[in-house]
Amino acid sequence: MDFKKLKHAGLILGILITLLLAACGDSEEGAGTDDGTADSNGDVDYGEAVDYTITGIEPGAGISVTTEAAIEEYDNLQGWNVALSSTGAMMTELDNAIRNEEPIVITGWNPHWMFAAHPDMKYLEDPLEVYGGEESIHSMSRLGFEEDQPEAYKMIDQFEWNVEDMEEIMYKAEETGEDIDQIAAQWVEDNADRVSAWSEGVEDVDGVEVSLVSTPWDSERASSGVLKAAMEQKGFEVEVTEVDVAIVFESLATGDADATLAAWLPLTHSEFHESYKDDIVDMGANLVGAKIGLVVPKYMDVDSIEDLSPNN
Repeated sequence: MDFKKLKHAGLILGILITLLLAACGDSEEGAGTDDGTADSNGDVDYGEAVDYTITGIEPGAGISVTTEAAIEEYDNLQGWNVALSSTGAMMTELDNAIRNEEPIVITGWNPHWMFAAHPDMKYLEDPLEVYGGEESIHSMSRLGFEEDQPEAYKMIDQFEWNVEDMEEIMYKAEETGEDIDQIAAQWVEDNADRVSAWSEGVEDVDGVEVSLVSTPWDSERASSGVLKAAMEQKGFEVEVTEVDVAIVFESLATGDADATLAAWLPLTHSEFHESYKDDIVDMGANLVGAKIGLVVPKYMDVDSIEDLSPNN
């Protein structure tokens, strides 16, 4: 046996094995997303992928305030921030991210047409319950409204509908570009049996003025638009004014507005409700099944807020 040749062959085999192992190591190290946000196990670091930023809506909105609280409460969200701008800007960011199948974390809520436009989204679990559970949207009025305008009070008190109704109107407005008030009025025409339950026992009036105050969100535009159209069928003249949520509660407490359909409880607007509850009347829920929280596309392999990585 030629030991010299055998030794040479063994040396070549060793070099080939070394090169093969190095190539495998490089392949594993580079696995993951194109932006280099995968860890050594190939798992995506979604915190780094979204630059430790939650894409939010208007400053002062209930979900914006709660998200700022969530960043304080969750240890793994330390170093994160919420980018506050507008609902429209957030939706543009969401549309672009989903179109390119990129990671994004947004402030989400139901009812909203975002879930009709992008059904493959999910809420992140909220173990600390910062966002609370299921919420209701309540109707509220100023003190003395029932005595001053009993017919108007009764109709507002009897107004109730569901998440699917509201999202139907919101999504149609987004898809067609039509004014949400026009679509709401058509919904009233098409759902006479539903509307009749709201006006049951309510006497017709002649030009009685009612001032509704609301927030500039499509969900509240839908409910105000629907009730406005229904009340006008009974002879009321309804004016809807859109203001910041803090002004909604303040205007009821001071008597500058008659009623609102836009109070989210028990959590989202709890701070405002607590401040003004002695000076307003809670008429109860007009919609149940509302929800707020952090939302991501389903293609992101993350299920809980606690799965997001901290900004170390």
